[in-house]
Amino acid sequence: MLLTELLDAPELGLRLLYSAGGVLDRPIGRLVTTDLLDPGRYLNGGEVVLTGLVWRRRPMDSEVFVASMAGRGATTILAGKAQLGDVPADLIEACRRHEVTLIEVPVEIAFADITEYAAAAGSAETGARLSASLVRQRQLLSSIAAGRSLDELAARISAEIGHDCRVLTATGRHVVPGPSELDAETVDAVTRRFLATDRMPAVAAAPEVTPYSLFPIGSGFGNRLTAWFLVIDGDYTTWTRDHVEAVHELCAIAALDRARRDEGRRALRPLVADALALVESGAAQAEVAARLRQAGAHSERPLVVAVAGLRDDGPAEVALTLLEDVALTVGPAVVAPGRDGLLVAFLPFTPELPEHLRRAFGRLAPGLNRAHLAVGISGETSIDALAGALEEARFAQRAAGAARAPVSVVTSDEVASHILLLATLPDDVRRTYTNRVLGAVLDHDRRTHADLLMTLQAFLACSCSWTRTAESLHLHVNTVRYRIERVEQLTGRDLSTLEDRVDVFLALKSL
Repeated sequence: MLLTELLDAPELGLRLLYSAGGVLDRPIGRLVTTDLLDPGRYLNGGEVVLTGLVWRRRPMDSEVFVASMAGRGATTILAGKAQLGDVPADLIEACRRHEVTLIEVPVEIAFADITEYAAAAGSAETGARLSASLVRQRQLLSSIAAGRSLDELAARISAEIGHDCRVLTATGRHVVPGPSELDAETVDAVTRRFLATDRMPAVAAAPEVTPYSLFPIGSGFGNRLTAWFLVIDGDYTTWTRDHVEAVHELCAIAALDRARRDEGRRALRPLVADALALVESGAAQAEVAARLRQAGAHSERPLVVAVAGLRDDGPAEVALTLLEDVALTVGPAVVAPGRDGLLVAFLPFTPELPEHLRRAFGRLAPGLNRAHLAVGISGETSIDALAGALEEARFAQRAAGAARAPVSVVTSDEVASHILLLATLPDDVRRTYTNRVLGAVLDHDRRTHADLLMTLQAFLACSCSWTRTAESLHLHVNTVRYRIERVEQLTGRDLSTLEDRVDVFLALKSL
């Protein structure tokens, strides 16, 4: 039932003291009775809190109580008058500050009367909702049996609830694009929220301040990196319960659809593995091309080889699913483990492919924790040169593995530079070199927080231009000059000479 319906019940005699925007027309959440001064730890969000005000000993207690419950997402207080004889003004003011609805409960009404009334009304509503829900579930399942696509079912639920539904993956692939795909910045925002949030469903604010509601598809206990999720425009906390249940039913249907698609991909994996084995063994071009076509690849078009490794994040299936998912954004998921344990993908070439892969894999960073995803990409190649492209990609992947960022994507073109040199050095050699060149600067920054290292990085990135460095750091030019002079004193290098610049540059890249 709605909170306004509870207020309108004549037998309860409740009186509204302060109304936060939109709360009265929302369904009542869990009813919680408490007289703790700090009840927040026992709340999960959306609750209606019943309290006899026993906790209030002085005016400042009202701020503590309301802030605690509002901080956990509780929306409403039902305050009894029996303890104090009236609801104090400081409680009303605290509710105004925190946008919490406040309702007065008459002395003669017990909290048990309110909970029983809400339970009785809720039982009647639940029966009607369950009936409608079962009808909808049967219709959705019948649609699947009749061969309707997930896109069609999502469009149907979108029309029913008045909000566009899309299905995305953590890399930003649109399984169901809805009326149109979301722009890249919005996808970045919703995937970041999906991977970082502690609770689902959640609400993400897109760059244009448009809220999007996120619902997990399948088990909420699975690996978020490989999960699908529903993205719906609007804030689900303002929707009716029936609309939220319709969304959950779509999630259940989407989970069934995903299981079907995953089974189809698993059936193709042995064919991809055979094709990769042929490439690694130097088999004839015609044989490799035939096997790739069986696996779904467009062997007549230019290809790119990508090699990926995910360290310290559970079973290899996670990395395989991620690479397949990204591959599906540009073509078929032709992915298999190589003889060195790394994953290999054969992707159709486009000039934009490297940047596309960087953005897609980069979206996974918030969910990687301490894991590291390293991806190497070959240049454009044909079937007869796949073996060489595979070695290019493997070398680029080793270079990517030397990076410190959670996600690193390196192309074969990039390893024809200083990255190639650094990737071949053992970690202890790089650390020793960095410490010899920049050790004094690092130690000085740790002790004084002078930001010398940051200034040095910006200075070299701006080709040693004082003016551009100052503009990029929002500093005065004299401040930049002072800091760089201090770096030169600490390192014993003269940054006006090419040799010393190269030394410092390589030390920075070895960090």
